[in-house]
Amino acid sequence: MNNGFVDMVPALRALANPHRAQIMDWLLDPLAHFPPQRDGCRLKDGVCVGFITGKTGLSQPTVTSHMKALEAAGLVTSKKIKNWVFYKADAAQLQMLSAGFDQGARAQS
Repeated sequence: MNNGFVDMVPALRALANPHRAQIMDWLLDPLAHFPPQRDGCRLKDGVCVGFITGKTGLSQPTVTSHMKALEAAGLVTSKKIKNWVFYKADAAQLQMLSAGFDQGARAQS
């Protein structure tokens, strides 16, 4: 049952992985956590997967797998620029996830 909200189970499952949770934290404030990029604006276009890979210390295929899981859960969006994929937090979906928690908390009261 979606009711217009991001499906909470896949989102929570995606965030249960510590690497994905850390990446999401960084993507929520990309200017503070990633250097300027030659291509793409960190705020508008997202962060290049190469920068995410460098910051995590994980292999590029592993980071790509984590990013695909976050995207499938509706937490990030991707955009291809030249030969690279850029990821950014999906603020609207994150707000809906938060609203779902708020709604659940009110229902429990």
